[in-house]
Amino acid sequence: MTRDTTGRLISLLAALAIFATPVLILLWMTAVPGHSYTGPPPPTTPDQRALATRLHDHITAIASEPHNIGHPEALERSASYIENELAGMGYTVHRQWFEADGHRVRNIEVTLDPGGADSRTLVIGAHYDSAYDAPGANDNGSGVAALLELARAMAGQNGRAKMRLRLVFFVNEEPPYFQTHKMGSYVYATHLAATDERVAGMLALETIGYYSDRPHSQRYPFPLDLLYPDKGNFIAFVGMTSSRGFVRKTTGAFRETARFPSVGGSAPGFLQGIDWSDHWSFAQVGVPALMVTDTAVFRYRFYHTVNDTPDKVDYDRLARVVTGLNEVITNWRD
Repeated sequence: MTRDTTGRLISLLAALAIFATPVLILLWMTAVPGHSYTGPPPPTTPDQRALATRLHDHITAIASEPHNIGHPEALERSASYIENELAGMGYTVHRQWFEADGHRVRNIEVTLDPGGADSRTLVIGAHYDSAYDAPGANDNGSGVAALLELARAMAGQNGRAKMRLRLVFFVNEEPPYFQTHKMGSYVYATHLAATDERVAGMLALETIGYYSDRPHSQRYPFPLDLLYPDKGNFIAFVGMTSSRGFVRKTTGAFRETARFPSVGGSAPGFLQGIDWSDHWSFAQVGVPALMVTDTAVFRYRFYHTVNDTPDKVDYDRLARVVTGLNEVITNWRD
């Protein structure tokens, strides 16, 4: 082989490496176990129809008006509704109070204890405040309603759960507190980290109620648009690259039993939307964390607007997602 030929070969290999490296990184980030469900949706069961009705009632009660520090009376109504529902299920409600700009606000928590003393903890959370003047039916009344119904489904497991389950309703996820020390989930995560409790991971239920079968109803930040489907009919499991293993495990567990389309993947936090929820707070303290989402702004045109109202939520599909998440959590293998 001549020197010129060798030089050309080296240049070709270098060019291939430059091209292949980002492709391999992208595939590494988005690889998850199992296969997304692609068949027709199975008929809803009577239990799922009843669940859909309760989800509708929760969202209507929690998210028919703006509720945040800028609308403190409505925020209190939403918090009180959550607490009353949990108490009615037999839970002891714990409140984590803190101050934000002269307002006394709270995270709301209930706990299911495990059967074994050495069990680790799984946190499932959803923020209950809305953004600006938005009623927040999908963002994030859908996540709050789902968490309430997960609490209902799990209520009988206290004292015999496979893991310690902490179900937490966070305040102050939305601006101006987003990704600040006054974000409710950050207050909670840093406190939990200080206790040295062994936390296996955290799931943030974030904007999970809007779906569409229309082609091109789904978009993504580049380069994720190269891989994922263009119909917004799936639920997504999203985390930062530090939580890749946790994302893979959760997505795989959902796909084992849920007959509902799903995608999963991890990416750096600087990529648009990847760290846009309460899972960010847990990542700051080294806890594997992910966001369960319908992808919000990448699908839902009413995101953070006054039109984010209860009539926009697809309660049938939300019920199917909640059913699938219940299977994942109750059968979690630590």
